[in-house]
Amino acid sequence: MTFRITILCENSVGPIAGTLGEHGFAALIEPSAGDPILFDTGQGATLLHNARRMNKKLSPLAGVVVSHGHYDHAGGLLPLLQECGTQTVYAHPAIFNPRYRVKDTGECLAIGMPHGRDVLESAGARFDLSPEFREIAPGIFLTGEVPRATSFELGDQGLYRDCTGQEVDTTPEDQSLIVATDKGLVLLMGCCHAGLVNTLEHMAYTMGRRDVFAVIGGTHLGFCGQEQLDMTISALRAWGIKKVAASHCTGFAASARLSREMPKEFQVAHVGYTLEI
Repeated sequence: MTFRITILCENSVGPIAGTLGEHGFAALIEPSAGDPILFDTGQGATLLHNARRMNKKLSPLAGVVVSHGHYDHAGGLLPLLQECGTQTVYAHPAIFNPRYRVKDTGECLAIGMPHGRDVLESAGARFDLSPEFREIAPGIFLTGEVPRATSFELGDQGLYRDCTGQEVDTTPEDQSLIVATDKGLVLLMGCCHAGLVNTLEHMAYTMGRRDVFAVIGGTHLGFCGQEQLDMTISALRAWGIKKVAASHCTGFAASARLSREMPKEFQVAHVGYTLEI
């Protein structure tokens, strides 16, 4: 089986006329046999618009994945349901936990799911929630909850479960999607709060193989320190990954470093980026 992976929502746009960017992420996985799967939904302002501009049909879908419970990955779910009807939504049970970013000034911003479970279910969401690794379609897997094993992937230090900044939010529900192809594994990431190296190692453990062709999506390297970036680049080289298509929360500085250090492998996964494999 072959697959086409297309970025529908991202911070920046490519050369496709009329597409729009927003801080968020969504990707469509289209297998050569069977219905497509939508991985994340962006904030909600660009998903349906960009899909129409790129002639991508979002109905029928085999399912929708929400990688974690942040607004920039789940905000497009309600508009999708309102336009396309009932959908099975795969996610971790913790996606509806309260989430906040507390700034140095003390300002507290709600960054969790913008719509409650009752609202989404009334609009047609059928939630299939699990923290476990699982196959959700032929050749397509969810990592489930990723163990935090490395010493250098510390996560985002500005996220909390409360507005007082007392309860740190480690985003335990963060999970990525794996596509098993004849050329190797493709890892599709929403934000990769669990850490790219942690996620790669967990994928290798659950899949029983280490042949990774590509990693695509948000790496959260835009929020990390120099040590984590150094160690991540070393790990990517050691894995022998052919394509590193970074976007969203990777950030300009980390993207520039990846481009310089891995010029043959690095690509920008903007709106319209497509990998056929």
